Amino acid sequence: MQQPSPIQAITDGRAGNLRQAVALARALQPGTIARLALQPRAPWRWAAPRRLPGSDQAYGAEFSTLLETPPALAIGCGRQAALALRLLRQRGSAVVQILNPRINPRHWDLVIAPEHDNLRGSNVLTLQGSLNPVTDDWLAWGRAAFAHIGQLPGPRTAVLVGGPTDHAHWDEAAMSACFAQIARQVRAQGGSVLATTSRRTPPAVAQAMLTAFASLPRVIWSDGGDGTNPYAGLLGWADRIVVTPDSVNLLSEACATRVPVSVLLADSARGRMTQFQRSLRERGRLLTELVPVSNDQQPIEPLRETGRIAAEVRQRLGL
Repeated sequence: MQQPSPIQAITDGRAGNLRQAVALARALQPGTIARLALQPRAPWRWAAPRRLPGSDQAYGAEFSTLLETPPALAIGCGRQAALALRLLRQRGSAVVQILNPRINPRHWDLVIAPEHDNLRGSNVLTLQGSLNPVTDDWLAWGRAAFAHIGQLPGPRTAVLVGGPTDHAHWDEAAMSACFAQIARQVRAQGGSVLATTSRRTPPAVAQAMLTAFASLPRVIWSDGGDGTNPYAGLLGWADRIVVTPDSVNLLSEACATRVPVSVLLADSARGRMTQFQRSLRERGRLLTELVPVSNDQQPIEPLRETGRIAAEVRQRLGL
């Protein structure tokens, strides 16, 4: 019989969910992590994480096979993964759910949720922001893997662009003005721009970014045609980071570095995003203005929650 994997990361395949699940799994078990991208089927995907009759068939053949050889520990992120974890727990796996499942946390061994979700319980671990892989070693790897970025003149401004959401509904014109302001600062101070977009970035916004930074020393990754995503290199080589206001993941990873972080169009944030950004400002980790890089910058304490959460998971589960 096939031996079960010690740790399995389970998600719906979305990049942000996969990144959090794998980050925690690697903090617990360095090295290659087994991953499963679920294939949700109707009607179960509509009800997840609530169970319906026949839920064992909810996620395709690969998940059905996993149920036959359940891992010692399954880590999931997102609503679809939450149901998959419930099914694995019935088969003997210890399960850790990342993000609020929107039903009672008692269905999982542990639930990890950001503080701004306001979820509490005896088996709930809270953190500021989101889980991510950013450590000093990860940043050093990024510098080594993308050494050519280090040849650009400093100070280097990394620009991380997401896309408008219900929690931060900014528009193209306002963001284009922000890009122009960054370009003016770089021209005045010298240096270069390291920019990247995400899958959620509207094409018009990506084009506005390319236009604004066209005359500057730069590295820009804006779609699959730009080759390997140099994201780790952008964070590793940055002297300051500027982030759009819509993504907890982007803000968390930027703030896990040791350089100043500014958020663009902070006033467009709503609800949980407002609460999260306020907590970062109170911590002294987030600026709401585009402050030029200072030569006498004081040491910055990075926001790194993944190691702390991993240690608590080990203790709670006896790993």
